[in-house]
Amino acid sequence: MSYTTKDSGKREEYSTGMRRDTQEGKPRYDLLYLPMMKRRAELLERGAIKYGERNWEKASTEEELNRFKASAFRHFIQWLSGEEDEDHAAAVTFNIDAVEMIKEKMLNESK
Repeated sequence: MSYTTKDSGKREEYSTGMRRDTQEGKPRYDLLYLPMMKRRAELLERGAIKYGERNWEKASTEEELNRFKASAFRHFIQWLSGEEDEDHAAAVTFNIDAVEMIKEKMLNESK
């Protein structure tokens, strides 16, 4: 495989003389709330122990998509109600991730 280095044509220059391509138009992962990312990773760890690693990525059907939607909604209501028996915020985002993954799989299968 041959790789290329993308070039926006714009440069940022630093006081040391170092130059870099601009960050403009690129995802800003550095702005994500890291404690929430950790909570999501911890949720995935608990799920891996309970169901097996990457089990959720096996899903690819409308039925599974609807199951993740139902879970996302249930956890959202539990989060909104202030329940703290589980990490409902992390569960909401996990289930939405799963729905989006399945939607992408289904879209790719229809092509």
